Amino acid sequence: MKTMTCRQLGGSCDLEHHGETADDVINAQDQHLKETRKAGDESHREASDAMRGRWMHPKKSMGWYNDTKAAFAELPES
Repeated sequence: MKTMTCRQLGGSCDLEHHGETADDVINAQDQHLKETRKAGDESHREASDAMRGRWMHPKKSMGWYNDTKAAFAELPES
């Protein structure tokens, strides 16, 4: 199990996401951003818009995805 924060994934807070894979923490971040936007948290707007754009244009977003996977791979197990 590894941990990445919202901030490490491009967000604006230090909420920790835990997962066995990079995809686990990416999906947790996506859910977190949806919840914060729904709650009216404007501090996450930029990250939420970016995440939504990545889901809508996955080929263009492969750089971010590969960078995130590499960063996850370098993390120690927790």
